Amino acid sequence: MLKSEKSFAVYIMANKRNGTLYIGVASDLVKRVFQHKQGTVDGFTKKYKCHMLVWYEQHARAETAIYREKQLKEWNRLWKLRIIEEMNPEWRDLSADFTA
Repeated sequence: MLKSEKSFAVYIMANKRNGTLYIGVASDLVKRVFQHKQGTVDGFTKKYKCHMLVWYEQHARAETAIYREKQLKEWNRLWKLRIIEEMNPEWRDLSADFTA
């Protein structure tokens, strides 16, 4: 059995199409999205009900993921909406693609 490579993800959660956005980084995207959806962690996503995973990007290294997260947080809203629309024009909850 091969040991899988650790990966990191930068992601955007939303409460609805064109709604409130949250940008984060995680070493286990599936687990982190589940935590957001369950509201187990107090904070922004719980307060604003950002429970839809609308965009994500995988990185091999934590440093590059963190750099990208900081970069996206500085972007204006229009640019953030544009990258979501490019990957996910329907604004589907991409976590529905996660398998148990």
